Amino acid sequence: MISEFPTALEIAAEIRSGRLSALAVAEAAIERAGAVNPRINAFTTFTFERARAEARSVDRAVAEGRDPGPLAGAPYVVKNLFDLAGVVTVAGSKISRDDPPAAEDATIVGRLARAGAVCLGAVNMGEYAYDFTTENSHYGATRNPRDLSRSAGGSSGGSAAAVASGIVPFALGTDTNGSIRVPSSFCGIWGLKPTYGRLPRSGAFLFAESLDHVGPLARSVADLAASYDAMQGPDPRDPACAARAIDPVSGGADRGGDPLRCMRLKGYFEANASPEALDAVGRVAAALRAKGAVELPTPELARAAAYLITASEGGHRHLSRLRARAADFDPGTRDRFIAGALAPAAWLLQAQKFRALWRDQVREVFGGADILLAPATPMSATELGQEMMAPAGVGLPVRANLGLFTQPISFIGLPVIAAPVHTPGRLPIGVQLIAAPWREDALFRAARILESEGVCSAPPAVLP
Repeated sequence: MISEFPTALEIAAEIRSGRLSALAVAEAAIERAGAVNPRINAFTTFTFERARAEARSVDRAVAEGRDPGPLAGAPYVVKNLFDLAGVVTVAGSKISRDDPPAAEDATIVGRLARAGAVCLGAVNMGEYAYDFTTENSHYGATRNPRDLSRSAGGSSGGSAAAVASGIVPFALGTDTNGSIRVPSSFCGIWGLKPTYGRLPRSGAFLFAESLDHVGPLARSVADLAASYDAMQGPDPRDPACAARAIDPVSGGADRGGDPLRCMRLKGYFEANASPEALDAVGRVAAALRAKGAVELPTPELARAAAYLITASEGGHRHLSRLRARAADFDPGTRDRFIAGALAPAAWLLQAQKFRALWRDQVREVFGGADILLAPATPMSATELGQEMMAPAGVGLPVRANLGLFTQPISFIGLPVIAAPVHTPGRLPIGVQLIAAPWREDALFRAARILESEGVCSAPPAVLP
């Protein structure tokens, strides 16, 4: 008997066997979305007729003896900056509502469709992805299914909330400075930010092109791996997408090899963390038998440079919108874009020079470790509307600082899995598993160990 909240791979197995129809799964997911979404405000667009059509296509493939795909009938959602054919790509904004509907799916959406997955709709996010809380002034705040008074994180908050609430087993998000890892941490699920250039971004509304990543969020490591594998492969329409062969990571338990060498990140990554964040890292480190700790050189400078590049690239991308429709932006987003657009070119050049230097310095750290461990967020989910936090006893503005630990890592495009740590009586919090470029295989080895030993898990939220 399939469980109440099956994984994507459990659904696919039942459908391939003929014991379950994809249409029945789609209808059940549609029903749950209708019941749960009014409480969490995850969706901005339902694509239920598309979901039914995709499910019928999967059922026809099974009936005709054709392979329905590795994700056959598994429902999912996309952050509303991914193109869905026939749907306006709003990217969390008011301004882009006036754009024409997308003519075709984003590349990775098309790949998931060919893998048999079924798209239920587009979900809420921070405006133009410049946000860590998904408290969207145009579409309302997305609420955290673990505690409806708290933020789901951002900017992929709708994706995380839809997964954590049990509507779908996996979702698509994007991560520029932490927008997969922060909501994964807040909502207590798994999230993957692959190596920069690993997955194609064509058909996604970009924010800061030299920092933007796309990736999945899921309630199980196996689903995270299967959805990631379905999206892999070069794409000439995205010049940043590497011309690399698919490197699959699916396939059950840890496949062995030399023991993983894991180390904690100390210094900056400990000094700014709450006790709960440090406790989570400690539990993960113990399970992975981490040997000691290492300090990255000047991560605070890496974060500052990432901030400058992000604001500058984003500001110039939106310059025509700022000139024509400034009043239709969220004021906080607008002001940061304007500041970025006005930043002197010399500053940006200096930030890019430092980026190259820092990439070389961090590469040396991986000579002694396969996996680096750090908190994903300074603390667990903040309250909706909360303006200040003090994770280590020092007051910090919430929206500007939830990416304290994620920004330095994405600055140089390293692959990361956010691993969820749940403690009875507490909100969950995530731990970053960080690897060298193109070593997603090491990340998934570590994640499988943590899941199999019960240190990290992502049970669906029980809504009050």
